[in-house]
Amino acid sequence: MDHAHLYEQARFLMQKGKGILAADESVPTMNERLAAVLVDETAEMRRIYRQILFTSPGIEKYLSGVILFDASMRNSTDDGIPFPDVLAARGIMPGIKVDKGTVDVDEFPGEKVTQGLDDLDERMWEYGTLGAYFAKWRAVVPISEHTPTEQMMAMNAIQLARYASICQQEGIVPMVEPEVLMHGDHDIVRAEQVTSRALQILFATLREYRVDLKGLILKTSMVLAGDEFKKQTDPEEVADATLRTLRIAVPYDVAGIVFLSGGQTPVRATENLQAVASRGPQPWPITFSYSRALEEPVLAAWKGKEANKEKAQKALLHRLKMNALASQAKYESKMEKELS
Repeated sequence: MDHAHLYEQARFLMQKGKGILAADESVPTMNERLAAVLVDETAEMRRIYRQILFTSPGIEKYLSGVILFDASMRNSTDDGIPFPDVLAARGIMPGIKVDKGTVDVDEFPGEKVTQGLDDLDERMWEYGTLGAYFAKWRAVVPISEHTPTEQMMAMNAIQLARYASICQQEGIVPMVEPEVLMHGDHDIVRAEQVTSRALQILFATLREYRVDLKGLILKTSMVLAGDEFKKQTDPEEVADATLRTLRIAVPYDVAGIVFLSGGQTPVRATENLQAVASRGPQPWPITFSYSRALEEPVLAAWKGKEANKEKAQKALLHRLKMNALASQAKYESKMEKELS
């Protein structure tokens, strides 16, 4: 199969100076975030919030793509314009989260497998008709004394490979996300070991199942100590450990790498991205694909009030600008005062 169009779509997503907004929170996760700022947890408020994101003036300067959730892929603006069309008209590529979440595996306490393969080929075809050009599937890799196991990393890698294969058959760029969870009291050495091994297993599996890596994007965690570790990792350590891991584990023909924020604060995620970018060119283009680290200030500014819409949109534009600069090693902490 000729994958030239996949390569072109992947290159578009990995444009220099732009990132990808992960506005793909599930209903329960989105409700938690609304509740945290005392906003009604309804479908209409979720729609209004995402409308604020997608119609924010100027975001096309800093975004190449947005990952949508199923409901928002089908939602429209107040004027009846489908969200994917709103984004596409601004030169922002719509994408779609297609996994159906994680479930426990009884034989492997503390570990989960991602579900959603059963009807994925039909859903992927439909998402293509709705305007999706790329997709995302997330697996989780917990770190504890007994996890992760080789068996569960391998099981999730097979799921990711099958998902990626279906995407490419439908002409959609797969984004594979093996998220090494930040939660725990592990140090950065342990995080580096686990992240390296998870990525090695994943890419060996992708090759085994003949997924075209030139038409695939990796969404990965930065390598940093657990959130309960006594000393949090500074940006220089994060950059060194992260790039060591990527160079060891990620084939150089992968179309690009995007970082998830994984529970980092908005500013910390930007500072760590700046440190990575300051190391100079890498074998792959690298940028950000944050969710909470971009949206947390937006929700805090909005609080469900129409009067706060402009303030919320400015908060989004500011965080996008900071991360776009960081992805090019042009960010400085003093810029945080320059809300624009």
